[in-house]
Amino acid sequence: MSRTVTPSAPASAPASVPAPVLAAYRYCEAVTGQQARNFAYGIRLLPPGKRQAMSALYAFSRRVDDIGDGDLPPAVKLARLDETRALLARVRDGGVRTDDTDPVAVALAHAAERFPIPLAALDELIDGVLMDVRGETYDTWDDLRTYCRRVAGTIGRLSLGVFGVTDPHGHSARETERAPEYADTLGLALQLTNILRDLREDAAHGRLYLPADDLAKFGCAAGFHTPVPPPGADFTGLVHYQARRARALFTEGFRLLPLLDRRSGACVAAMAGIYRRLLDRIARDPEAVLHGRVSLPAPEKAYVAVRGLSGLDARHITRRTARHRPGPAGGRG
Repeated sequence: MSRTVTPSAPASAPASVPAPVLAAYRYCEAVTGQQARNFAYGIRLLPPGKRQAMSALYAFSRRVDDIGDGDLPPAVKLARLDETRALLARVRDGGVRTDDTDPVAVALAHAAERFPIPLAALDELIDGVLMDVRGETYDTWDDLRTYCRRVAGTIGRLSLGVFGVTDPHGHSARETERAPEYADTLGLALQLTNILRDLREDAAHGRLYLPADDLAKFGCAAGFHTPVPPPGADFTGLVHYQARRARALFTEGFRLLPLLDRRSGACVAAMAGIYRRLLDRIARDPEAVLHGRVSLPAPEKAYVAVRGLSGLDARHITRRTARHRPGPAGGRG
């Protein structure tokens, strides 16, 4: 019998959702489907209530990201981010009515009533995008980790608020308490994969996310402005080095899967699994990221989703972590 550790609201309650809120959710789902195919692919595995809430989180996060990525002057971006933070405060304080003209605010407010979503994490997301607007660069991995936690680790923790934590495998209380940490770490893994995939695109916008000390170590300090690596650079070595770092983050973050219910676990396994395979594809042909966006074909995404829905990934991770769990006397069980 499963043991619920973090309570969450029912997966869906369609009869109790007012028509204006349903319309707001439909708007957020349309935004998600248009702007985030991998994310939309994963949340299709969720029951309606959770899928709606995840779409609301994505639509709000997309708005924040679009401000940071847009072509507006920095001063205007800062003002827009301040306005978005004020809107978030209204959502948090219960100041958004169902007839509000902003469908994202309506959907997010309803989702926050339905699920224990840590809305403060969205403030952290805004802080991360502010780092982009200010043009911050990162000397070390620890510096970049701070940025990644704000723009991606927060999404993991927000998602966990929707999923809840259900432990059918008899994990220790300490393990279940680490669920937010695992969600955060999985977000880091996805973000580092994104950074590798978007090296050329980010360079075109004047952004260079990889740590300066790593770039110098592999002779890539000049950046990535052409379809070929900088002269004399060990670009392949740089990508493989970052891929190993991302794989370690995936390994740690995937420990979240056995702590989720079947459909939530399938959703996470699908989204994270797609990015994990994307990382492998990048590592096999590092220079491909300098020529265009690397992606997975639809059949491979479908395979990843089936694995997640079947519970194969969660069972594999449960067996692996059980082998490393301390026994009663402190040795290996």
